[in-house]
Amino acid sequence: MDNKLTQFRGSREYLTLSEKNRIFLETLCGHWQFSVQQIRQIIRMTRDLETWDEASLEKLWGESEPIKPGDRGEKEKRFKAFSDSWRSLRDAPKDYSHFSPGRIEHPSPGFQAIEDDRRILGDCPVASPKTRCCNLKTLDAVINCGFDCSYCSIQSFYTENKILFHSGLKEKLSRLNLDPDKTWHIGTGQSSDSLMWGNRDGLLEDLCSFGRDNPNVILELKTKSDNINELLEMDVPPNMLLTWSLNTPTIIAAEERLTASLDHRLKAARRVADRGIPVGFHLHPMVWYKGWEEEYKALTATMTEMFHPSEVVCVSLGTLTFIKPVLKKLRERPIHSKILQMPLEEAAGKWSYPLKIKEDLFKTTASGLQSWQKDVFFYMCMEDPQLWEPVFNKSYRDNDEFEKDMLYNYQKKISAIQNRRR
Repeated sequence: MDNKLTQFRGSREYLTLSEKNRIFLETLCGHWQFSVQQIRQIIRMTRDLETWDEASLEKLWGESEPIKPGDRGEKEKRFKAFSDSWRSLRDAPKDYSHFSPGRIEHPSPGFQAIEDDRRILGDCPVASPKTRCCNLKTLDAVINCGFDCSYCSIQSFYTENKILFHSGLKEKLSRLNLDPDKTWHIGTGQSSDSLMWGNRDGLLEDLCSFGRDNPNVILELKTKSDNINELLEMDVPPNMLLTWSLNTPTIIAAEERLTASLDHRLKAARRVADRGIPVGFHLHPMVWYKGWEEEYKALTATMTEMFHPSEVVCVSLGTLTFIKPVLKKLRERPIHSKILQMPLEEAAGKWSYPLKIKEDLFKTTASGLQSWQKDVFFYMCMEDPQLWEPVFNKSYRDNDEFEKDMLYNYQKKISAIQNRRR
């Protein structure tokens, strides 16, 4: 047996492999003198195949023993054939038609109060000068999320299966000392879902109070839930914006398994808009798969049927973007997910789809919302600046110009909604 494999036996990726694939890999290493790098690549590709619920290592490799003993080039040919098969599966539009995500077995999260005075207001964690960013400020009112979406980076940053709530959140918010002469756009959906916890520990009451005390703040609550009953019983300040992250039924069922369905999210947003509360939508992350075009067109058609543009503040578009630590974490998770079954290219220090795929996704979706374009603020979240002109026929010189235009349009629409609400 090739002893080079021994150095991988304690790694998370190797241990996550199925017993069948581990046994076959050990058999292969007994017949072939792989390099350390080749073993590492085989483990990673095999792990991908398992996660994607695609063919096994044995099926793609074929016979474990050499077919032509003595042929010095056979190992490289067989390794290349295996790599090419894996790459072909990775780079084609993924097929969810026979995919089953299975059941995720994990303990229910515990809840813990944050007693210290750690910083709760910061900058967007994925901001980059190389992509167009709105300079959003993030409020970590709750830390960690219970939805466990397969692509989410939150699981890479918080690992103890605990949901953290601030003790004395209202007092901590009052000490932020925000400049009253500046307009602030603050979001609460970056470190957890904004609505899934409802008013636990007075969370929503404290956020509403913060909004009323700071009329110069546009406070955005972003969610994939339909948990709105407690909020609708409150006196929601006019500067609070409720936004829903939307996706197609296929992606919600396969990759956002614990979230509310698309129908429930849209019905919740409809109830909120009926109360005269500003709403918005994030089609993010958009995913490239077989049937994507028809499903995203159906989604935008439903949005325009259910909402009038006068009720909607914003629509953002964006797609899957990863940093290397998140890619590593996702590969280590013992789940079925096709989310990383995608062509990955370097993009401003991160990894994402090639620009051509992004342009197709965004242009198709934007065209479905064409009737909203004059009255709703459209933007792309953390995408390459060169995508703006082809998709929206507009662009910004820099992030500050983008932020200024966003704040102007948000305030204008929120004021119009508030005037109708009176």
